[in-house]
Amino acid sequence: MKKDKRARLERAGWKVGTVRELLGLSRAEEALVELKLILSRGLRERRTRRRLTQAQLARLLKSSQSRVAKMEAGDPSVSIDLLIRSLLAMGTTQRELAQVIAHKTR
Repeated sequence: MKKDKRARLERAGWKVGTVRELLGLSRAEEALVELKLILSRGLRERRTRRRLTQAQLARLLKSSQSRVAKMEAGDPSVSIDLLIRSLLAMGTTQRELAQVIAHKTR
């Protein structure tokens, strides 16, 4: 956030902080949430790059389109295990998975 915007918000009475502070998360919990969001974004990016619809990916995973939508949205009911298994089912290599986690893009 830009300094001037932050200053305006604080002058207006808003408290500016982090999600960790807002939710009272430990650093480990914050890292886990961030990892889940990174994997969710990676899944959506790889699906769209392969020109698959959510329904087509759901068939590949033997799941439902609504479940794929939840996976891509980072829904709390979706496990990190499911996100990783889904990426691997789409042909993501371990190296590519490491790049997703490390925020690296091709």
